[in-house]
Amino acid sequence: MDEFDLDERLYRENITLASVEKRVFAHMIDDLILSILLFIIISDKISSSSSAEEVILFINSFVLEFMVIKVFYHSIFTTMYGGSIGKILMKIRVVNIEDFDTPNPITSTNRAVVRILSESIFYLGFLWAFFEPHRQSWHDKTAKTIVVNDK
Repeated sequence: MDEFDLDERLYRENITLASVEKRVFAHMIDDLILSILLFIIISDKISSSSSAEEVILFINSFVLEFMVIKVFYHSIFTTMYGGSIGKILMKIRVVNIEDFDTPNPITSTNRAVVRILSESIFYLGFLWAFFEPHRQSWHDKTAKTIVVNDK
Protein backbone atom coordinates (compact mmCIF):
# COMPACT_ATOMS: atom_id res chain seq x y z
CA MET A 1 0.00 0.00 0.00
CA ASP A 2 1.41 3.38 -0.93
CA GLU A 3 1.17 6.67 0.96
CA PHE A 4 -1.49 8.11 -1.31
CA ASP A 5 -3.74 5.06 -0.89
CA LEU A 6 -3.50 5.25 2.91
CA ASP A 7 -4.18 9.00 2.87
CA GLU A 8 -7.20 8.43 0.65
CA ARG A 9 -8.57 5.69 2.93
CA LEU A 10 -8.02 7.80 6.06
CA TYR A 11 -9.87 10.71 4.43
CA ARG A 12 -12.72 8.49 3.24
CA GLU A 13 -13.16 6.95 6.71
CA ASN A 14 -12.84 10.38 8.39
CA ILE A 15 -9.91 9.15 10.50
CA THR A 16 -7.20 11.56 11.62
CA LEU A 17 -3.70 10.69 12.71
CA ALA A 18 -2.81 11.32 16.34
CA SER A 19 -0.34 14.13 16.87
CA VAL A 20 3.17 13.31 17.97
CA GLU A 21 2.53 15.47 21.06
CA LYS A 22 -0.41 13.30 22.13
CA ARG A 23 1.72 10.21 21.61
CA VAL A 24 4.52 11.69 23.72
CA PHE A 25 2.10 12.47 26.57
CA ALA A 26 0.63 8.96 26.33
CA HIS A 27 4.16 7.54 26.53
CA MET A 28 4.91 9.66 29.61
CA ILE A 29 1.70 8.49 31.32
CA ASP A 30 2.51 4.86 30.57
CA ASP A 31 6.07 5.19 31.83
CA LEU A 32 4.80 6.82 35.02
CA ILE A 33 2.29 3.99 35.58
CA LEU A 34 4.91 1.33 34.90
CA SER A 35 7.47 3.05 37.13
CA ILE A 36 4.98 3.18 40.01
CA LEU A 37 4.22 -0.49 39.44
CA LEU A 38 7.93 -1.31 39.49
CA PHE A 39 8.38 0.69 42.69
CA ILE A 40 5.51 -1.19 44.36
CA ILE A 41 6.98 -4.53 43.29
CA ILE A 42 10.48 -3.80 44.58
CA SER A 43 9.73 -1.35 47.43
CA ASP A 44 10.37 -3.90 50.19
CA LYS A 45 13.82 -4.65 48.78
CA ILE A 46 14.59 -0.94 48.41
CA SER A 47 13.56 -0.18 51.99
CA SER A 48 15.81 -2.95 53.31
CA SER A 49 18.84 -1.74 51.33
CA SER A 50 21.67 -0.25 53.33
CA SER A 51 23.06 2.14 50.70
CA ALA A 52 22.18 4.01 47.53
CA GLU A 53 24.58 1.81 45.59
CA GLU A 54 22.74 -1.30 46.76
CA VAL A 55 19.43 0.21 45.59
CA ILE A 56 20.88 1.06 42.18
CA LEU A 57 22.35 -2.42 41.79
CA PHE A 58 19.04 -4.03 42.69
CA ILE A 59 17.06 -1.84 40.29
CA ASN A 60 19.57 -2.55 37.51
CA SER A 61 19.23 -6.27 38.14
CA PHE A 62 15.48 -5.93 37.52
CA VAL A 63 15.79 -4.42 34.01
CA LEU A 64 14.96 -7.60 32.08
CA GLU A 65 11.86 -8.27 34.19
CA PHE A 66 10.79 -4.64 33.74
CA MET A 67 11.08 -4.97 29.95
CA VAL A 68 8.95 -8.12 30.04
CA ILE A 69 6.33 -6.27 32.12
CA LYS A 70 6.33 -3.45 29.55
CA VAL A 71 5.86 -5.89 26.66
CA PHE A 72 2.92 -7.57 28.43
CA TYR A 73 1.39 -4.22 29.40
CA HIS A 74 1.50 -2.81 25.87
CA SER A 75 0.54 -6.09 24.18
CA ILE A 76 -2.48 -6.75 26.36
CA PHE A 77 -3.84 -3.21 26.38
CA THR A 78 -3.31 -2.74 22.65
CA THR A 79 -5.03 -6.04 21.87
CA MET A 80 -7.95 -5.45 24.22
CA TYR A 81 -8.50 -1.69 23.97
CA GLY A 82 -6.51 -0.48 20.99
CA GLY A 83 -3.95 1.22 23.19
CA SER A 84 -2.36 1.55 26.59
CA ILE A 85 -3.81 3.51 29.49
CA GLY A 86 -1.84 6.54 28.33
CA LYS A 87 -3.35 6.31 24.86
CA ILE A 88 -6.84 5.83 26.29
CA LEU A 89 -6.43 8.95 28.46
CA MET A 90 -5.11 10.93 25.48
CA LYS A 91 -8.04 9.66 23.35
CA ILE A 92 -5.87 8.00 20.73
CA ARG A 93 -5.65 4.37 19.61
CA VAL A 94 -3.60 1.95 17.56
CA VAL A 95 -5.11 0.48 14.39
CA ASN A 96 -3.93 -1.78 11.58
CA ILE A 97 -3.30 0.08 8.33
CA GLU A 98 -5.10 -2.64 6.35
CA ASP A 99 -8.55 -2.46 7.95
CA PHE A 100 -8.27 0.21 10.69
CA ASP A 101 -9.19 -2.42 13.25
CA THR A 102 -7.58 -3.09 16.63
CA PRO A 103 -4.39 -5.14 16.24
CA ASN A 104 -4.47 -8.86 17.04
CA PRO A 105 -2.28 -10.34 19.83
CA ILE A 106 0.62 -11.22 17.49
CA THR A 107 0.71 -7.74 15.94
CA SER A 108 0.40 -6.12 19.37
CA THR A 109 3.26 -8.21 20.76
CA ASN A 110 5.44 -7.47 17.71
CA ARG A 111 4.73 -3.77 18.23
CA ALA A 112 5.52 -3.97 21.95
CA VAL A 113 8.83 -5.79 21.45
CA VAL A 114 10.05 -3.39 18.76
CA ARG A 115 8.91 -0.51 20.99
CA ILE A 116 11.36 -1.72 23.66
CA LEU A 117 14.12 -1.88 21.03
CA SER A 118 13.25 1.66 19.90
CA GLU A 119 13.59 2.89 23.48
CA SER A 120 16.87 1.05 23.93
CA ILE A 121 18.49 2.74 20.94
CA PHE A 122 18.22 6.28 22.30
CA TYR A 123 14.53 6.54 21.33
CA LEU A 124 15.50 6.71 17.65
CA GLY A 125 12.48 4.60 16.71
CA PHE A 126 10.22 7.16 18.34
CA LEU A 127 12.01 10.14 16.78
CA TRP A 128 11.41 8.55 13.39
CA ALA A 129 7.70 9.44 13.74
CA PHE A 130 8.52 13.15 13.65
CA PHE A 131 9.78 12.83 10.08
CA GLU A 132 7.44 10.16 8.73
CA PRO A 133 4.31 11.27 6.80
CA HIS A 134 1.96 8.99 8.75
CA ARG A 135 3.79 9.54 12.04
CA GLN A 136 4.76 5.88 12.20
CA SER A 137 7.52 4.98 14.60
CA TRP A 138 9.62 1.87 14.07
CA HIS A 139 7.21 -0.27 16.07
CA ASP A 140 4.32 1.00 13.93
CA LYS A 141 6.24 0.26 10.75
CA THR A 142 7.04 -3.34 11.73
CA ALA A 143 3.52 -4.02 12.99
CA LYS A 144 1.86 -2.19 10.07
CA THR A 145 -0.11 0.05 12.42
CA ILE A 146 -0.83 3.74 12.81
CA VAL A 147 -1.98 5.75 15.81
CA VAL A 148 -5.17 7.71 15.24
CA ASN A 149 -7.47 9.97 17.18
CA ASP A 150 -10.28 8.07 18.82
CA LYS A 151 -13.75 8.97 17.70
